[in-house]
Amino acid sequence: MQYIIGVFIAFFLAVLILTKKGRNRADIILGIWMMVIGIHIFGYYSFISGIVFDYPDLMWLNLPYAFVHGPMLFLYTLALTRPDRFKSKKWLLHFVFPLLMLISNLPFMFLPEYERIMIYKNNGKGYETFMPDWTILLAISGIFYIVITNILLYNHKKRIVNQFSNQEKINLNWLRFLFYGMLVTWAIIIFVRSDEWIFSISTVFLVFIGYFGIKQTGIFSNKNMVISEDEASGDGIIENLVNEPGIEKKKYAKSGLSNDAAKELHQKLKQLMINERLFTQPELTLTELASRLEIHPNYLSQVINDIEGVNFYDYINTLRIEEFKKLVSLPENHKYTFLALAYDCGFNSKSAFNRFFNKTTNLSPTEYLKNIK
Repeated sequence: MQYIIGVFIAFFLAVLILTKKGRNRADIILGIWMMVIGIHIFGYYSFISGIVFDYPDLMWLNLPYAFVHGPMLFLYTLALTRPDRFKSKKWLLHFVFPLLMLISNLPFMFLPEYERIMIYKNNGKGYETFMPDWTILLAISGIFYIVITNILLYNHKKRIVNQFSNQEKINLNWLRFLFYGMLVTWAIIIFVRSDEWIFSISTVFLVFIGYFGIKQTGIFSNKNMVISEDEASGDGIIENLVNEPGIEKKKYAKSGLSNDAAKELHQKLKQLMINERLFTQPELTLTELASRLEIHPNYLSQVINDIEGVNFYDYINTLRIEEFKKLVSLPENHKYTFLALAYDCGFNSKSAFNRFFNKTTNLSPTEYLKNIK
């Protein structure tokens, strides 16, 4: 019964994801992946329930779909974190190996029905030519995609702290839990080799990934997808610099900002924050702030990293914490909750505020207020 429920959930989530408003490429990949998982689970159920022996054509649902899950996990993560990588068709290469595995299964699938049924009933014994052992290849495929997906998530984490002042909707922590779940699943495939465990866990993860996949919004819109991964880290050579008054473009073409130019830009940044308090904008990004300063985002990132000694995320949220300290110390603000004041300072969630406040002060907001009193 659990597998029938899993199949229903898979296709139900696929419909929700593929029809949700504002769906993007990541949603399409996830929706297709949900359908593949549903087919895979139903294929397994048809085998253990014996349905496949009454309807041999259902054997087509038992094709080696396991080789598809690694590429789908990777491509879904790639679509969320680096949508620009889909401008070329190179991503299709990830399906070459699964396609080869499918082709290798075709000689068996085109056997007469009674022969296929006999092979199934004997679990492939005596018919190894038609039922190859894919365990080693599947293990290699699984480990490979687990590793490169982890690299994607690691680079994404580095990237967003240099571009965004709020991370609650884009940190993809839930996807990391999915990654760990997939890691456990592959460990079971490699070491335990229990289909019952594998498909039971898959049913649980269906609900998890479907729920968070539906909630997930686009991370890099056209507005924010302006700088590359190297630029976001504050490194690299910038050729297309937005001209800043009083600073020669050729000076920065190879060596980056000079010390004097960096100090001048830092002063402009500090003055802009004092005058306009841009840090109170919850969705402030490095690109938007750089635009206000008429400078390339890479140079602004360099100044924040080198002079302030922190990344963009920490810089902006430190300013928000300092603003909160000022507001909470005023008697007229004691009638407001901490969260209300935190929102006024630019935070967009209670968890983000509490986490960063504790990080910078080693105190909770309540403890801090008691101390200043």
